[in-house]
Amino acid sequence: MQSKQPDLTRDKVLEAAFCEIHRSGFQAASIANILGSTGLTKGALYHHFPTKQALGLAVVDEVIRPRLESRYYIPLRESEKPLDTLLGFLETMAERADELVLLGCPLNNLMQEMSPIDAEFRGHLCAVMNAWREAMETALRRAQAQGDLRADVNCADTALFIFSAWEGCIGTAKNLQSHEALFVCSRQLQAYIRSLRAT
Repeated sequence: MQSKQPDLTRDKVLEAAFCEIHRSGFQAASIANILGSTGLTKGALYHHFPTKQALGLAVVDEVIRPRLESRYYIPLRESEKPLDTLLGFLETMAERADELVLLGCPLNNLMQEMSPIDAEFRGHLCAVMNAWREAMETALRRAQAQGDLRADVNCADTALFIFSAWEGCIGTAKNLQSHEALFVCSRQLQAYIRSLRAT
């Protein structure tokens, strides 16, 4: 049981750091708040993460990426009807509307905040973004092979556009603090995806 304690402590710090960064952004994230919510000492935190940057990068790699993996990448990879799965993601966006409108997407927030000022952050964020885009591209190619997606669709370009529009929908809704903006953008993106279907 004792051998698992360091992992549990690390996981606890990562979860608290994720929540703090999602709420406040990376630069404004407070180590004191993270310690307060975990009950850990500064020494315990720095044992696992020697710098704030190391903690932030671990949040990207070990919290944000696995959540996207389980929520989106795996369902897309395993789907027999990739277009329907993609549309389903957008249709269920309403279930998370309160969080998305208030706080935005954790990945997009960090991309906007950190990519211009920290090359290492940008590299980690690009890796997550590319994994999401590649999961979509692979799903679109599969839909095309099944005859569900038009043959003239460029799957790589379309995956990048859908990813960008998706994140733009959430970013716009957050900026406006508007559920309606989220729903309108989501509906329009769904209409675009449906327009790609083979007739």
